[in-house]
Amino acid sequence: MNKQRGTPVTATAHAAATKGLVAKLGFAAGQVVTEFGYDKDVDDELRLAIEELCGSELEDEDYGDVADAVVLWWREDDGDLIDALVDALTNLAEGGFIVLLTPKAGRDGHVDASDIQEATLTAGLHASGSANAAGEWNGHRLVAPKTDRR
Repeated sequence: MNKQRGTPVTATAHAAATKGLVAKLGFAAGQVVTEFGYDKDVDDELRLAIEELCGSELEDEDYGDVADAVVLWWREDDGDLIDALVDALTNLAEGGFIVLLTPKAGRDGHVDASDIQEATLTAGLHASGSANAAGEWNGHRLVAPKTDRR
């Protein structure tokens, strides 16, 4: 087995790819990130990569201060996605974003793309990118439309 400093190369490559994905989704050092929808099925490696890049632990749903970003883990049976997106916007800083994570097609809890699009538009957001976020999850970066067009 190829090893690099005692770590399998495949594990090192996967960790590096996860860190790259976290940056691609818009996370950066010093950001405060709130997490909604945490459960036993979330991808811990992705969570840890976000915490490592931002430099602090993810705040839970009860965080009462302003956040720069929100991580929202969402499954088909979690309720009303529109309500969840509106709740996620409550303490989001101007210029902040939401990363909506949904199970991939064929996985338990998969959310149809049309449902995501409808909820996103109804909540006043638009998609600014998507990615294969983790083994079982797709990521959708959502932002509020820019209104100041000088």
